[in-house]
Amino acid sequence: MNILQVNSSARTDGSQSTRLAGILSERLVAQNPGAVLAVRDLARNPQPILDEQALQALFTPAGTRTALQAERVALDDALIAEIQAADVVVLGVPMYNFGVPVQLKNWIDAISRAKVTFQYTEKGAEGLLKGKKVYVVLTRGGVYRNTPADSQVPYLKTVLAFLGMSDVEFVYAEGLAMGPEAEQSALASAHEQIELVTA
Repeated sequence: MNILQVNSSARTDGSQSTRLAGILSERLVAQNPGAVLAVRDLARNPQPILDEQALQALFTPAGTRTALQAERVALDDALIAEIQAADVVVLGVPMYNFGVPVQLKNWIDAISRAKVTFQYTEKGAEGLLKGKKVYVVLTRGGVYRNTPADSQVPYLKTVLAFLGMSDVEFVYAEGLAMGPEAEQSALASAHEQIELVTA
């Protein structure tokens, strides 16, 4: 089993989403002898944004790219190779201003490539990253689960399914900024959820 853990917090240290994602990944490794864990930390190694230069590089045929264009495309290629090789994906996702961190959006933009990780057919879009189990660990300062203010879950369900990953489990740690008791309760709940989804 190949496990890919993607940490999308802007923090290199002290991130609750990273810590909880790590606990989930470690549990999976313990349950699956021989499992290999790869960790992509987007705070320590941020992926550049999808800007005009990146688009030009991607739409230039490989044989005619400049050295800089080839270097830019190679950054995305590395992320695509990681997720293609993964059997299980663990995402650590804090909520920033009601959405996903820009670090995660950049990662999603990098791995979403036509004719590589998805394709359009006569029946519509088809995701090519099939057969993967995905765990998403969500951390929030407030409580937003199942409310209109939670744009993260609908977005992640949509984009992951678009890429072929529809087997997704969500773990919630909410109310982390609502006082020590609420934080303690949220973390305890997240630990219980991790045990349940990986049972």
